[in-house]
This record gives sequence, structure tokens and C-alpha cells, in this order.
Amino acid sequence: MATLSVTNPTLADWSKVLDPNGGIAQVISLLSQMNEITDDMVWNEGNLPTGHRTSVQTSLPTGTWRRFNEGIVPTKSTSTQITDSCGMLETYSEIDKALADLNGNTAAYRLSEDRAFLEGLTQQLAGVLFYGNTATNPERFMGFSPRYNTTSTSTSQTANNFISAGGAGSDNTSIWLVGWGDLTVHGIFPKGSKAGLSMKDLGEQTLLDAAGNRYQGYRTHYKWDAGLTVRDWRYVVRIGNIDVSDLAGSTPADLVKLMMRAMNKIPNIKMCKPAWYMNRTVKQWLDIQRNIGAAVSSTTNNSNIRRTLDESDGRIFDSFGGIPIRKCDQITLAEATVS
Repeated sequence: MATLSVTNPTLADWSKVLDPNGGIAQVISLLSQMNEITDDMVWNEGNLPTGHRTSVQTSLPTGTWRRFNEGIVPTKSTSTQITDSCGMLETYSEIDKALADLNGNTAAYRLSEDRAFLEGLTQQLAGVLFYGNTATNPERFMGFSPRYNTTSTSTSQTANNFISAGGAGSDNTSIWLVGWGDLTVHGIFPKGSKAGLSMKDLGEQTLLDAAGNRYQGYRTHYKWDAGLTVRDWRYVVRIGNIDVSDLAGSTPADLVKLMMRAMNKIPNIKMCKPAWYMNRTVKQWLDIQRNIGAAVSSTTNNSNIRRTLDESDGRIFDSFGGIPIRKCDQITLAEATVS
């Protein structure tokens, strides 16, 4: 069976470089259990203390068909610079020392609390990856949706990679195809900092309850500085306007056909590490359609969806067109119609 190829640095790769003591490595291992997008996402250190500035090519040079004794006109490519900022996500965990020590295994109890915080923070990060908008929340970073939020090519080039499923109203959702890579789409962290979520045990501290009274407890600090760079907009495809209520009706969106269209918008699948992202509701209806076919079409090809073994870690995952399908419940079921 197929094995996922990893050619660009993921959080797991960065952990081996940045943390010889294993602390960050353990956190990253936990993160991958909480949110599958952390398995795929490629990360690079930014070239700015607060983010990353990159040049994006806007046009290609052209040649000239010439005849003997005739010259040619020199041409060049054009590009523009884009600066993406990082957001700072932080929190503290505080646990009553007497409670943590109660069962005689303080470390295990604190780890159980750490898992809850890691789950919450990774969900927050995933939510901002898809919906973060610095125009409305400048302390965060720009996610995918504001970049792919129009069907008009006169408004933005990214409209070429927006496929509308025909839904209306405010109960829509999206499927995303992202081609991660150093030259395509990747996460960023500030220059000189560490990749991923850092967790620092601050040990025993004197804490305050809601009334301002003191007690002894354990405090842990969590910090994650992260951002997103889309260097080549052609390597992200959004299948939007998927009407959620219609998926259970007689005229649902043909998810398989839409995903086939999305795959063919990626210029070169070998240049990136692609993955599908959808919430579990859409994944459920995708499974149903691939088994019984979509009501709107009799051309559903069930062979496009396969169950695959990742031989690197023994995990089983579904794939479409050889691309892994990841469930992400931070992709909401209440998106407005994109026009």
C-alpha cells in the first residue's frame, strides 16, 4: 500500500532539530493526535521577527518567434512582495497542588491536563488557519478563507481556484485541497524562534482563586507563534457553497465530481504535499456517495476513494485520488454564500 512522502519540514521534523531533550518532541507528538492538519502542514522559519516576506510571481516571461535577420524584444517576469504576519497564541494552566498530588502520580495528572490544553490550542490554530482575518482580528494571522472568498476573477486571481457547489443561504461549508510545500503553501514562525507549540513547566507557584485568596499550585505556560504563507495561490483549491442541508436531500452536491475538478486545478501535484480537509459531516456524506452514488449523478467513481496504510507509522487513512483525506471539525457548517 501507499506511503505518504514527506519532503518538507513538518513539526515532527523541526522537533528533532530544535529540541534534543525531547520536551518539544513530546508536545508535537501529542499535537498530531489532536489535529491531523499538524501531520501535513509544512513549516518554515520566517525572515522577519514578526512574520515572513516573500516574492510572488505575477506573470511569466514570453519568447518571440523570429525570422532570419530580425531581432527579438527582451521580456521578464513580474512579481510582487507579500508580507504575512504571525499571531501569538498563549495561555496558562494552573492546577491545585493538593489535587494534583492526591493520587501519588503528579506527573500523570498534569499530563492529562496538558492534553486538554493542547486540544484546545490546536483547535484554535486550525480555526484561524481556515478563517483567520487580520482585517477583523489583527492579533491573529490571515487564514485561507479570506484569500479564497470570491468567484469573480476581476476581484482576485484566487477566484480561479474557487469551485462553487451551488449552495445558498448561511448553512454552507467547504472542502479544501492544500498542496503544502516550501514554494507553494506553508506555515511560518518568527525569525529566531522555535517551530510549534512550546510548553514550559513553571513548577510550584502561589496561585490566586477567584476571590483573590492564595493557594499552592502548579503552573504551565503554553505559547504558539504561528502564521501562514500562500506563495503560490494555485496550490490551494476551495470547494465552497456546499449546502449542508441539501446533502441529506434529493439533490445534493456531487462531492466526488467536485473533488475531481479540484484535483485538476493543481498545476503539478508532484511539487507539493497535498491533502484534503473537510469536517466529519461532509466526510460522512462523501462516504455515502461513494458507496451508493450521488442522487444528482450516476457517474460517481467509487474507486477514487481508497483506504491506505501509512507505512511510516502504521496509521490507516482514507484517500481520494491518492491524496489523504483529513477530518477537521473547525471547518464550520455555517459559512455564508460566496459570490
